[in-house]
Formats: sequence, structure tokens, C-alpha cells
Amino acid sequence: MAIDDRTAAVPAEDPAATTPAEATPDQAASPEATSLEATPAPTGTGSTWGALRPLFLRVHFYAGLLIAPLLLIAATSGLLYALSFQAERILYGHELRVPVGDTVLPLSQQVDAARRAHPDGTVTAVWPSPEDGATTRVLMSSPAVEEGKSLAVFVDPYTAEVRGDLPSYGSSGALPLRTWLSEFHADLRLGELGRHYSEMAASWMWVVALGGLALWIGRRRATRRALFLPERGLTSRRRTLSWHGSVGLWAVTGLVILSATGLTWSRYAGENIDVLQTRLGGATPTVSATLDGAAAGGDTGHEGHGTGHDTAPAPQGPDVGIDQAVEAARGAGVAGKIAVTLPAEGKGYVVKETDTQYPVHLDSVAIDPADGAVIDELRFADYPLLAKLTRFGIDAHMGVLFGLVNQLLLAALMVGLIALVVWGYRMWWLRRPTKERRLSAGRPVARGAWRKAPVTLLLPLAAATALVGWFVPMLGISLLAFLAVDVVLGRVAMARTRRAAREASAR
Repeated sequence: MAIDDRTAAVPAEDPAATTPAEATPDQAASPEATSLEATPAPTGTGSTWGALRPLFLRVHFYAGLLIAPLLLIAATSGLLYALSFQAERILYGHELRVPVGDTVLPLSQQVDAARRAHPDGTVTAVWPSPEDGATTRVLMSSPAVEEGKSLAVFVDPYTAEVRGDLPSYGSSGALPLRTWLSEFHADLRLGELGRHYSEMAASWMWVVALGGLALWIGRRRATRRALFLPERGLTSRRRTLSWHGSVGLWAVTGLVILSATGLTWSRYAGENIDVLQTRLGGATPTVSATLDGAAAGGDTGHEGHGTGHDTAPAPQGPDVGIDQAVEAARGAGVAGKIAVTLPAEGKGYVVKETDTQYPVHLDSVAIDPADGAVIDELRFADYPLLAKLTRFGIDAHMGVLFGLVNQLLLAALMVGLIALVVWGYRMWWLRRPTKERRLSAGRPVARGAWRKAPVTLLLPLAAATALVGWFVPMLGISLLAFLAVDVVLGRVAMARTRRAAREASAR
């Protein structure tokens, strides 16, 4: 994730890089010191890497310089989100936990208690107490909460006492703290305009991460240990580079996964991903709760992205009740941590397992409210492979796949990303052209290096870039903007050089 445009070139190709001697910060930042850094790597101009390396350096420089602020915001908000799971347990402990009693009351009594506490609400789903000492969560559509969220009423499963109520969002049941942080992470709470920030960050993060990985691996180093761990005895920019590269190497896999899964939530790339996944037969299946003679319908929401509790007219006719529906689901093998969606007009009960901790338990069944018969069932084992991978990726991104371990890994990854951005800016600052009075963003690799690459390499690379830019529009648009700015800066530099040459010849 380096912002320094020559992260691979400085100490790697300089023979003095393996000696204890180090330049001072002022020397490293001066034009004389940086001239050595611009020397091409001795990898051979005819090699594939020798042809691609200057291009990687230039893209890495601009992407790091301009996209890093977005990554810093995403990493900081993502870190707070990862810590919010445990914070919610403390902040909302009264609503979430109760003393363990002797007998768990029927779900119907717990739901009735929630209805009495909120007679203006309509019960849409129930999350029975998943463990001893945990409350039952009764979800309602209510005028007390904004559209897209549910009112979660917390009921003591042993006494039917209502412990409180809070707005709840999403299939993970995020409460106000986590919901606020999630929305800030996704769009800075600016709505559609803010979503461009997160899509831009997700679009570029994998490019910067993989580009930095290639540059780091492509360096020449004295020991193999220096590839994985920071080198000792270095000072100034070289020490920062060593930390930046080694930490980036350990973090790159997680960053690419976060980038890919984050794009599934994006507006433009997300639509293309959904279309591609459907065409490849990897769309997430849903259990059908449509009763005989009712109009067909299904859940059109993206898995894990919506509330999953749409308000619909209550059914008319016989109803075996929620307790018998849950018993029927248990008889079909759906038990443990579950969520029960109440029947709507033309629909039956839907009972889903919600245990996302590996190994996951996500089977679901639909129950006929008239007689408690199972009308459809869906096993997670029957999901298409691509749908399973999508589910695993999204749950990992949300911090729920491995529970606390997942959340700690996310927090560590975000701390690493923050450090990578800070180190990148530090390297850029240390080698800034201090002898130039004009405002400068540093000296990236010389222009025109791509012309030295063979056509057989450039054409496939250009085609792949165009395809990726079309599939990930925010990446493509911003890349074109980078190229336009680069061309303008090149023309300005060329004009300035010609003017200086004319002035010199006139003397």
C-alpha cells in the first residue's frame, strides 16, 4: 500500500542498501539522494517484470497518494465497527442478558408480552433466546423506527418481562451503535453521495495491495527473512519501507478479501457482480414459503444486506402458532440458533438457522400455518459453491463468521492498514524535493517507460485493464482521470523544459 512511488527501487537495487550506512532524512529527501532511487532495477530490460515494473510504480504512486485518504477513513471506521460487537454487549447488557431461570416460557407468551408493550407495532419475526441467559428478540415494524429498520423488543424468556426495546437493522441484528458505525463505514452517513467514497476505496484497495505485493517481492534483498520481517539496523525512510513492505505482505490476503466482498455492497460494481453470479449459477437460493393457490413471490434482497423482515398483511385462516411451527422445524432438522419469520398473506412461517460461526448452520424450512406441515426446505449443503463462498466472504467482512476471532482479526487488519497508509505518507514526505520551492507531489517514475514493453505484453494488459475498468466502474473512471492528469502534468513539464532550454540558448 505504499504511497512512495519507488518502494521497490530504493534500497533493493542500490548495492549500499545492504550496508549499515544510512543517509540522513535531509539527504534522502534531496534531489541528489533520490537520483539513485530512480535508477532502473537490474532485472533486465527484456524481462516481463523489467517491462512492467515502471508501470506498477507509477500506478502505485498515484493510487497511493490520492486513494490512501479514502482507505484511511474506511480502515478507521472499520476498526470501530469490529470493536462494536463487544461494545454492544456492554452498552446494551440490560436488554441482551437476564438471570437464568428454571423454565423457558412458550414463544407465544413472549410474543404476546411484546405486543402488549407495543400495541402499535406489527410483529414480523422472532429470534428465540439462543442460549441460557439471553433474551428473546421480537422484531416489529413500527412507526417508532425509520423505514428499513425494525423495532427489537427484548423479552425475558423465563418471565416474559419486557427488558427494553431498540432499533435493529440487518440480518445480523445490529443495534444502534453498530448500525451507526456500519452506515458511517459504508457512506459516511451521506446517503448515495457517500457510497461513492466506499466504492472507490474498495475498487482500488485490491489494486494497490496486489501492486505493492508485486513491488515488494520483486526487490533484491540480502536475506529471505527481510521479505517477511522488518530489517534491523535501518534508519529513516529505509526502516519505514521495511516495516511497510513486511506488514503489507502479511496483510495483503485480508485486504484483497475485504476489497472483493466490499464491492458486493457497492452500487455499480455490485450490480455487475450480482449479474455475473446469477449467470454463473451462483445466486443465493431462498426457501419458498408460498402457499398453494397464492401468488408466487420471493425474497429479492441481497443476502445479508437488508432487514429480511418485510411488512405484509397478516394471513386470514387457521394458524397452528409459532410454538408448533418451531417444533415442526426442529423435526425437520432446523434447530439451535434460529430466526422465525411470521406468516403474511399467502405465505407460511419461515424458520432459518442463523449460526454463522464455522461450521455454519444455515438450513431453513417453510411451515404451513394451517397444519404445521413442512412445505419447503433448503439445506446450506445444497447451496451452489459460489453462493457458499459469497456467504462466507460477506460474513467474514461483517465480523460474524468466526465470532470473536473474526472480530479480532478484522481489528488487527484495520490497524495494519492504518499503519500502511501512515508509513506510505511518511516515505513520501521524507523523499519530497526539499530544494524545490514550488508545490510538488514528488517525482514518480519517468514517463514513457511503458513504450519499452513489448506489444505482446501491452495489448493483453490494456485489454484486461479495460475489462476490469468496465466491470468496476469507479476504478475505470478514476483511472482515466489519473491518466488525464498525468498527461496534463507531462505536457506542462515538457513546456517548462523547452522554455528553460530556449532561455539557456538565448544567453
